[in-house]
Amino acid sequence: MSDRDDDDLLIEEVASAHRPVLRDELRYHPAWHDLDAEGRRRAFDLGGELRALEAALDPEGLSTAARAVLARIARGR
Repeated sequence: MSDRDDDDLLIEEVASAHRPVLRDELRYHPAWHDLDAEGRRRAFDLGGELRALEAALDPEGLSTAARAVLARIARGR
C-alpha cells in the first residue's frame, strides 16, 4: 500500500459518521491524529459531503451525525 492509499483510508475513516464509543465523551476519530493538516481538511470536506447525502436520503432530512446527537440528547432526559 502506498502512502497515498494509507491517507485515503484514514480520510475515509475520519469522514465517516462512526466514532468509537467511550462513555459519554465526544471525541475525534482516532485516525484524525494520524493525518496531516491537508488530510484533515480533506476529511472535513468529505464528511460534509457525506452528511449532506445522508440528509438528502433521510425522510426527516437528518444525517447520521444529527441522529446520533439527538439520541444522546434523548438519553439525557
